[in-house]
Amino acid sequence: MDIRQIVATNIRKQRRAKGLSQEALAWDAGVNRSHMAVIETGKSWVRLDIIEKLAAALECEPYELLLPPKRGRR
Repeated sequence: MDIRQIVATNIRKQRRAKGLSQEALAWDAGVNRSHMAVIETGKSWVRLDIIEKLAAALECEPYELLLPPKRGRR
């Protein structure tokens, strides 16, 4: 999984956990809603300032949006 997909997955997971729509998250973070959709599909690189804004809106630390998923034990 590349970093764009990791960020996309983490943002989507955090957003859904908060019960927010893409539009609501975009509004809270000051991001264009159509750009939010592209970010969540992993089709766009996300600038660090946008990650900071999204993290603030999601009430998490920016680094949490960059962490790869934990691998299960075998």
